Amino acid sequence: MIGNFIADHIRGNQFKHYNLEIQKGIFLHREIDTFTDAHEIVRKSKRRLHERYRHYDGVIIDIFYDHFLAKNWATYSTIPLQTFATSVYEILQENSEILPVKSINFIKYMIDHNILYNYQFENGIEMVLKGMNHRTKGKSQMDLAIEDLQLFQKDFENDFLNFFEDLKFHSANFLINYPIQ
Repeated sequence: MIGNFIADHIRGNQFKHYNLEIQKGIFLHREIDTFTDAHEIVRKSKRRLHERYRHYDGVIIDIFYDHFLAKNWATYSTIPLQTFATSVYEILQENSEILPVKSINFIKYMIDHNILYNYQFENGIEMVLKGMNHRTKGKSQMDLAIEDLQLFQKDFENDFLNFFEDLKFHSANFLINYPIQ
C-alpha cells in the first residue's frame, strides 16, 4: 500500500532504500499505469474528453475511474469504504517518516477532505477537479470536467467496469510473477 501510494513521487530508481514490499508496491503502481495507458477501453474514455482537455484527458479519466471504484466499492470489497479509507490514512500517517515530502503533503489533503471516501460522490469529484485545475493555474480547465462526467456518466461507468475486470486480472498476474519476493 505504501509503495503504491508514493510511486508517483518517486523518480526513476530512487526507491532502492525502501524495503522489498514497498518496492513491489512502486512497481505494481507503475505496471498499472502502463497497462492503463495502453488499454483500449481507457483510450476510448479519453477520446470523449480529448478535444476539450488535450493531454489532461488521462488525469481526468483516472479521477473518473476512482469515482466509479468508490461508487461501486461494495462490489469489490467486503470492507466498508470508510473503514478502508481510515485504515489507509492511519497506515500512511504511521509511516510518514519514510515518505517523500510530496506524499506527506498529499496525505494531509486526503485526510482533511476524506478523499478516498468522498470519491464516491459527484461533489467529491468536483472538489478534486477544481483542485487539479487550480494546480494547473486554470490551464487544464479540469473544473469543467464534472459536466462531462454527468453527460457521459453511463458510458464512463461501463468503461470503468469493463476495464477494471481486466486490470484486476493483470495486476494479480503481475504480483504472482513479480521477480523479487
